[in-house]
Formats: sequence, structure tokens, C-alpha cells
Amino acid sequence: MEKIKDALDKAKVRRSGRDRQSLEVRNKNFDRFPLNENELDSIVYSTTTIVQLDPLHLENNRIVAQNKNDPTGWIFDSLRTQVLQKMEENNWRTIAIISPTATAGKTVVAINLAISIAKLPQKTAMLVDFDLRRPSVARYLGIKQEKSINDLLVGNAKVSEIIVNPGIPHLTILPTNKPVKQSSETLSSKSVQKLVIEFKERYDSRIVIFDLPPILNADDAMVLLPQIDCVLMVLGNGLHKESEITETMRLLTKSNILGVVINRAEIERIPYY
Repeated sequence: MEKIKDALDKAKVRRSGRDRQSLEVRNKNFDRFPLNENELDSIVYSTTTIVQLDPLHLENNRIVAQNKNDPTGWIFDSLRTQVLQKMEENNWRTIAIISPTATAGKTVVAINLAISIAKLPQKTAMLVDFDLRRPSVARYLGIKQEKSINDLLVGNAKVSEIIVNPGIPHLTILPTNKPVKQSSETLSSKSVQKLVIEFKERYDSRIVIFDLPPILNADDAMVLLPQIDCVLMVLGNGLHKESEITETMRLLTKSNILGVVINRAEIERIPYY
């Protein structure tokens, strides 16, 4: 708690007032798992749907990690390095992005982190929208996909039919198009547990990022976290009560917390040169 308080205090001080194609990796039936670094360079999307993202839409939704000219994107590259260093130390490959309550910006952080990781030549990233109560990854990215996790969960689609490559090499998205009833029970099911293992063990190079619901609004995140290696908590600067942060930390005592991201903090942008 002291570290979180210190982070919040520092953040407060800084406020200045305030695209038809798909993934042919020679294992369509998932019978071959490891990819080495050279194979990463030759990935061709031949069964995974590719969509081209609208740069203006991304900018309007604060998705910046893909923009080499946006200094804000460097922040997510720094976050990526810190996250991956800790994950590699522990041989972790799955990470959940959570927040105490809504509007903290966890989805924005999850998307930007996934994009930043995918930029590394030796890594691939998969972003899974498991915020089944209020899915928003597709909306933030401007992806309009007919089939999604909704269809997968009821047996109307295969994983290969819902994976999207957003025109960014090494990055795949599993979107959820609409809220799911009994989301907590769904996330605690054996089928979802098998999916998490499948995503994690498919390729040695893959980091799987799960966007989960706010932890204090429902028990969805809590039922899935035991299946995920580690957690990154996102706090909205000035949006949470101390009691909410304390309760969130209490609920996460059995989870591996990588750290805390203070979102919505005003910082001074200083040119590198």
C-alpha cells in the first residue's frame, strides 16, 4: 500500500492543473507449438482475418503505442520492458490487466501494452477481451468482426475463426462483441480454463494479455486470476478511494502483482533531444 500511495502522490504532484487473409504458421490444427526467432520473421497471415486500423480512430481513443512519432508511445515501451523483464525472470507468459473500478483506463493500457510487446522481433502478443460484462477492445480499435468470443463460448465458432490481426505484425486480437450473461460462471468454466492454457502454451514467443472487468464491480476477475500468471493494476489518477485500493489489494493477495500503472496523470512532455 505504501508504494501505491507514493505513486499516487507523485502522480498528483505532476498534474499541472491536468485489414481477406490469415495466420499460416503450419499448425492450423494446433499440433506444433514452438516458434523460433527466425520463424517469427516469416509469419504469414493466411487464415486469420486481417483488418486495417484507422489511425485517426486510434488517436481519438488514446491508442498510441503503434505511432513511432508520438512521445506518449514511449511510455508504453518503457512499461513493456519492465513488465517483460519481471515476467521472463519467472517464466510467466500470461498477464491480466485489472482496475479497482470502471473508467480507470485499463483497456487503453492493455491495448497499448499488447501493441508495444508485438513490436519486439522475438515476441508475439495476443490480446484477449475477457471483460465479458463490458467488452470494449474492438470498439477502441475500431474492429468490426462478425464472429467473436461470444460465438466461441456457445460453440458457434472456432478460435481460428475469431482471431483478428489488426495489421500489426506479431499481434492478434480475440474480440468480444457484446456483453455475456452469467459472465462469472462462464469465466470459471472448464472450457475457458482450457482456452487459457491453449493460448499460453501455443507458442514459446507469445505473451497473452487479458483485459478483465474491474475487480470491485464483479467477481469475474477473481475467478479467472488463478489461471493467469501475473497482474498489472491500473489506477485512474484521482478516481479511486483509498478504501477501494485497499480492498483491491486484499483481493489480490494470492496473485503475482507486477506493479501499478497510474493512468490519466498529467506529465510534462520533454523532447529527447
